[in-house]
Amino acid sequence: MTIPQAPATPDTEAVGTIFTRMPLNRRHLMAGFALFFAFVIEAWEMLILSYIASDVEAELQVGDTAIGFLISAMFFGMIPGALAWGVYVDRKGRKPACVISLAAYGVISAVSALSPNYWTLWSLRLLSGVALAGILVTVFLYFEELIPVKYRGRATVFLAAGWPFGTLIAVGVASGFLEFAGWRWVIVISSLSGLWALVVWKWVPESPYWLVKNGRIEQARAAITWLSNGAMTVARNLTLATSGAIVPAGPTKRKLTMFTLVQIIINFSLSWGYWGLQTWLPGLLAERNLSLPDSYGFIALSAVFMLPGYFTASYMTGKFGRKKTYLLFVLMGTVGGLTFAYAPNLLWLYVGNFLMSFFAQGAWGVWDTWLGEIYPTAVRGKGYSIGITAQRVANAIAPTLIGFLVASAIGFTPTVVFIEAFFVIALIFALWLPETEGAELD
Repeated sequence: MTIPQAPATPDTEAVGTIFTRMPLNRRHLMAGFALFFAFVIEAWEMLILSYIASDVEAELQVGDTAIGFLISAMFFGMIPGALAWGVYVDRKGRKPACVISLAAYGVISAVSALSPNYWTLWSLRLLSGVALAGILVTVFLYFEELIPVKYRGRATVFLAAGWPFGTLIAVGVASGFLEFAGWRWVIVISSLSGLWALVVWKWVPESPYWLVKNGRIEQARAAITWLSNGAMTVARNLTLATSGAIVPAGPTKRKLTMFTLVQIIINFSLSWGYWGLQTWLPGLLAERNLSLPDSYGFIALSAVFMLPGYFTASYMTGKFGRKKTYLLFVLMGTVGGLTFAYAPNLLWLYVGNFLMSFFAQGAWGVWDTWLGEIYPTAVRGKGYSIGITAQRVANAIAPTLIGFLVASAIGFTPTVVFIEAFFVIALIFALWLPETEGAELD
């Protein structure tokens, strides 16, 4: 009787090929949860100032335009921060970028609570943006490099669901502590989330792709063994794929350059369309006679509506691919935005808000996944950082300009329609990008 033999492990194997046969297990889930909550923190911190703006405005005696500029400060910091972190994450690794980013943000944000005046607070918010940009640049591409190919799209889109959780925490902290503790203590409480850096350090291994790219083969083998929970035998020599890559390797390639230009436009447009609305949502809702507590409830409900959008997008991107799912969700999110803009009453405000929250955030989840996949490992951090920079430019400009429109009493409907027009741009330019579902990372 012949006993069947297990196939021999080859002497040399591409990391991407290993991840096509790696089973999903609890260690992927541990790493995923650590990075998921890092993204929760990022969303929480980006939104928290919008929800305490009225108290900051009153204490520091500034107007709407100055508050819009203050909200923008973090995003001004993220512009150089994202570019710097993009270089760092490719040179020094995904793990140290996440850990240092979170820890530095926590310290700077805590100090900002002691700000004696407007410009000190503005400057420290700028520095906290520089620090926190490391999470934005790293978290999605890092997770993509840890997850089996079969589950990469669905799992990474699910990671984006950290945004509504961050929104809910920001609303909860603002509404729960603002009245009796003041805006400074709200910032201190938010700053404590920087301690999550310890969890990322403990639970998340360095990316095997990055380790192989930098010649640290034994560490890459150990990371793969840990991720597979010892279920896989790893080849003695590991390489990065040079065939079957989604795009040609190297940042100077013509096709990669074209993709970069396209993703800059998409990132700017998506970010303007979403952030321009969210930062001034309480003020815009006030024009529809919703009080501040009612606005908090509206925003919290919006965050709840986001969750099924992420779950649906996660399922659809695994079944139909990134491109089709993204296009559908951006289109429907735009329909929701226009419904919101022209809503004749509170009921239609909620209908439009549901469509926006469900589809626009689902589109963001797909896009955050798609963006990192079009770049090879050697420049994935730099490529992603360029996209984050484009987002932050939009984030920095939008609150100030929309604040000007609000202060000018241009009206609810024209302001929202202007914001939503950018989603149409993000829809059109995505037609040029390649499908990446099921492809091995290079």
